[in-house]
Amino acid sequence: MMMNEQKPFQIAHIVMDNRVVLAPMAGICNSAFRLTVKEFGAGLVYAEMISDKGLVQRNQKTLDMLYIDQRENPLSLQIFGGDKETLVEAAKYVDQHTPADIIDINMGCPVNKIIKCEAGARLLLDPNKVYEMVAAVVDAVKKPVSVKMRIGWDDEHIFAIENAQAVERAGAAAVAVHGRTRVQMYEGKADWNMIKQVKENVGIPVLGNGDVETPQDAKRMLETTGVDAVMIGRAALGNPWMIYRTVQYLETGELKEEPSAAEKIDVCLLHFERLLQLKGETVAVREMRKHASWYLKGIRGNGKIRNAINQTETAVELRALLTGVVAEYETRETELMVQ
Repeated sequence: MMMNEQKPFQIAHIVMDNRVVLAPMAGICNSAFRLTVKEFGAGLVYAEMISDKGLVQRNQKTLDMLYIDQRENPLSLQIFGGDKETLVEAAKYVDQHTPADIIDINMGCPVNKIIKCEAGARLLLDPNKVYEMVAAVVDAVKKPVSVKMRIGWDDEHIFAIENAQAVERAGAAAVAVHGRTRVQMYEGKADWNMIKQVKENVGIPVLGNGDVETPQDAKRMLETTGVDAVMIGRAALGNPWMIYRTVQYLETGELKEEPSAAEKIDVCLLHFERLLQLKGETVAVREMRKHASWYLKGIRGNGKIRNAINQTETAVELRALLTGVVAEYETRETELMVQ
């Protein structure tokens, strides 16, 4: 049975294959992770947020974050900042020096370090500033501009509709809405009704974000809010199958099986090899520890392995531990069959 949920979705002239989008996640969405998720069928992937000041000052660590593999496109590259001039300069650099398809402005990050810069969710308190910042960036670049925001600062300051309308009026090509306030951080329930109200009050594409944990959630969000696309974030950690299963479910109504332990480890190792190429052994091993624990989620007896992985220092050790998980799992399966 065709679900007819996969009508074309586009931002400006950029056309996506489907309506399933990888959300930007700080410290997670580098090229190694994005490409792995892309290969599982994401229609659009977002890069992790990048500091405008870091770009303007040509900080090498910041510039390294701009790396994009051509297989990732279409891709949205997210920048953040609280100062209009530096935000514009950073956007111009992304526009002229990267193959990103879309430039996204972060107006949702709730962490104090970003808030203190008058950036991220701080901007949600003033729709006029939202308009000024977005309009300045739109005027300065050729690539389409979008904004990712939260519904508001707290329950008393929910300006989601006004902010989204300011984004549209400023010339942005799309807006993504996370259905939580800044004060909620990542706790509590996402307010899908407010996302629906945003969709009803702007003409540009709206991407819905928050509490999409299963393919069924994605379908429900599309149906109940009317958004143009669904954004999946934490549910994809160690689980790019969530993207694939959601795309398939929306296209056909069929719920594909969860991956086996061997499949999980294979993809985990592929992700690790990409991270090694991108960041070198020391950083890649350190970063892969958290990813490996996500990939191992749901595999019986993973606690002991996760503890061991958190002590690893080399690629050889990490590979050996992950490969050992599969061998142990297959031995257990064989024993069960014999019984």
